[in-house]
Amino acid sequence: MIPAAFKKQLPQGSRERFVVKPDVFEKCLVLYPIEEWERQDKIIRGRTNPFNKEHARFLRMFYHGAAEIIPDSNNRMLIPKRLAEYAGIRREVIMAGQSGKIEIWAGEKYEDASRMPSDFAIMAEKILGGAFNDTESE
Repeated sequence: MIPAAFKKQLPQGSRERFVVKPDVFEKCLVLYPIEEWERQDKIIRGRTNPFNKEHARFLRMFYHGAAEIIPDSNNRMLIPKRLAEYAGIRREVIMAGQSGKIEIWAGEKYEDASRMPSDFAIMAEKILGGAFNDTESE
């Protein structure tokens, strides 16, 4: 089921259709509201050329396994079996919101992946420690 807290944050038209696919970096799934999926698709298609062999291979791999999901009247989603198997989802499912998408994890895998690595402070400094421009306060 889509948690009510996530559903409230979605634009009205994005609550009925989703796209789920394997994550690029982790053994989890990524659930996109249809509007976000279409936005991402437009960005990807704008940066790739299907007649370039490397780009075509990337596109094939990126879209492999993607499936449209329409929640039922009780707000439940049926994740295709092949995707659930890919992510190792059996019983416990963790849904973690992340900037326009929801990660779907097998419970035990999420616990392992979400442990703060010992080099997190170094990573934070590398990513955020340069010139900091707070555009929202301008």
